[in-house]
Amino acid sequence: MMARRVVRTVLIAVGVAVGGTLIARRLGYNLGANTIVRCRQGHLFTTIWIPGIKLKEIDLVVARIQRCPVGQHWSLVVPVREQGLTEAERQSARREQAAATPNAADPVLPRGAQYAMRTRPAWLM
Repeated sequence: MMARRVVRTVLIAVGVAVGGTLIARRLGYNLGANTIVRCRQGHLFTTIWIPGIKLKEIDLVVARIQRCPVGQHWSLVVPVREQGLTEAERQSARREQAAATPNAADPVLPRGAQYAMRTRPAWLM
């Protein structure tokens, strides 16, 4: 009985993630390994953006809070439609990539994040 509920919950979560990705791609957002995003200060950079999978940010469904590698600050970031960017902006964004995983030594992590990263399971290290 409990196993069915777990399987159903996992299938619903996967369906929502896949559906969200397909809808976003239809709207012109290129989600995946090298997604171009913009922080609140206007900096462009690439990051991994797969709905439902988070390694280094706080997910807010259509936006995320993560570290901007351009301005070296934490910010709300959103995916950007590549069609709306100039070629120079696309090249600039591709030169700046967010770290694939969080860095526990980062002195500017939000409060509590350093403790959480020190106590994460060994399989995440």
